[in-house]
Amino acid sequence: MSFVIKRRVNYKVRSGASSLYFPAIFTENGLLLSHLRFLYNNRAKSPSWIERNIFAVELLLKFIERQVGLFSSATELLRAFVETLQFGTIQDGQDNSGLFWGPRRNEDVNVLLGHITYYCDYLDTIHGTDLPKLNPLRKATHAEQRLQWCAYYRRSSRSFLNHLTKPSQQPFSFARKIRGPERHFVDVEAVYRFPEDRIEDLLLHGFVSAAGEPDYASQLIVMLMHFGGLRLSECFHIYTGDISIDPQSGSALISVFHPSDGTSPDERFSKRNEYLANKYRLNPRNEYSRSHRLYAGWKGPLLTNRNLSFDVMFYPASKAVEFTLLLQKYLSTKPASESPFLFVNSKGSPESKKNFNQKHNRAVQRIGLEPSKSLGTTPHAHRHSYGYRLSQRGFSQLEIQKAMHHKSPDSCLVYLKRTDSEIRELFRNVI
Repeated sequence: MSFVIKRRVNYKVRSGASSLYFPAIFTENGLLLSHLRFLYNNRAKSPSWIERNIFAVELLLKFIERQVGLFSSATELLRAFVETLQFGTIQDGQDNSGLFWGPRRNEDVNVLLGHITYYCDYLDTIHGTDLPKLNPLRKATHAEQRLQWCAYYRRSSRSFLNHLTKPSQQPFSFARKIRGPERHFVDVEAVYRFPEDRIEDLLLHGFVSAAGEPDYASQLIVMLMHFGGLRLSECFHIYTGDISIDPQSGSALISVFHPSDGTSPDERFSKRNEYLANKYRLNPRNEYSRSHRLYAGWKGPLLTNRNLSFDVMFYPASKAVEFTLLLQKYLSTKPASESPFLFVNSKGSPESKKNFNQKHNRAVQRIGLEPSKSLGTTPHAHRHSYGYRLSQRGFSQLEIQKAMHHKSPDSCLVYLKRTDSEIRELFRNVI
C-alpha cells in the first residue's frame, strides 16, 4: 500500500557530528533521503519555509502516485500538477483521482511551485543533468527578460550595499518552462490598529488576575509593542540582562539581540546559541519547531549595533521611564527561573506566545472589547499603532523605518496607511 507521511527524525550529516532534529518524508519505499539532505543544506531558513517546502513535496509525491502513468514526460507531469493545484480535482461532484483537492489561490500555487523547483534544482546539482528535469530552463522571451531585469533592479534599489552588485545578463536570458498562474496585484493590506483611547484601560484594567493582582509581565510586553514598536516574537528573545537604566533620566535602555548570533552576555561564550546550549541546555527560541511551546519567530529586522542587536525606541519618550517603574515591580515578583529570558510564566519557564495571546484576548474582553484582527484588538495591532503614531507626529519615512527596524524603507508604508473609513471622513470634510 502506497503512502506519504511526515515524521521528525534525528539526522547526522556525518559520523561524529551533532544530531539535528528535522522533519522528514517517508513513503512505502522508505525515507526520502535526498529531501532530508536538501533541508539540512537549507537549515538556516525559517521553520515556516521548511514546513512549506515539506508540504509542497508531500503534495507532489501524492500526485505522482496517482497520476504518474498518464504523462509522457516529467515536465508534462509538473504542468498537470500545477493545474491540479490551481483548479482542484473535483469536477461535477466527482473525483476520479482520489485526491479530493480543492482549488488553491494563485499566490499559493506559485509558492508551492517555487518550492518544488528549488528542490529539483538541488537534485540536478547532486545527480547531474542525465535525469529527466521537472522544470527545465528555456530561452526567455524578450518581454520575460525585461520583466526579470525590472524585478532585479527593484530588489536591488531597496537593498543595502546594492552598489556592490553587478548582475550578469545570462540569468535573465532564461525562464522556467512551467510557470504558475498569474499573480493578482491587489492592494488588500488592511490597517488594523489598537485604539489609542483604550490602551491605558487595557494596561491598567485588562491584565489582572482573578484575584485582582496586576500581570506586570503582560503589561510590559504590551508596552514594548505599543510604545516600542516591537513584534510580539521579538519580546520573547529579550534576556533580563539586555535591559539597563539611564542613571540621569531613569529611562529603560533595551537591546534586542539576534537570537543565535548576537553577542553572548557571558564572555566565556562568543554567541548566544553557544551561551544557551552550554549554560541552560536551551536552543535559541526561533530554532524550535513552530509547534514547540518555546518557539518564537525572528523576521530578520535591521540590526544597528556591532553586537548584532537593535535598540528599542520608545515613543512618547516618557514611556521609557514608565517602563522602568513597571519593570521594577515585575522583577520584585518574578518567579525564580532556570533561563535568562526576561518574560517567564508562573512556574518560571519562558513565557510562550500562545499563553500570552490567550492573556491578551482575555484582557481585551475584560475592558469590553472583542478580540479580532479586523477591530485592531490583536497583539500585532499594537505595532501598527506605533508606526501610525510616528507618522501622525511628523516623522519621516526613513525615521520610521529606523524606529521600526525595517531593512527596506518601503516596509513601513503599510503601518502608515489610513483606514478606508478615515479616508471617507477626509472626503466628507473637504469643501
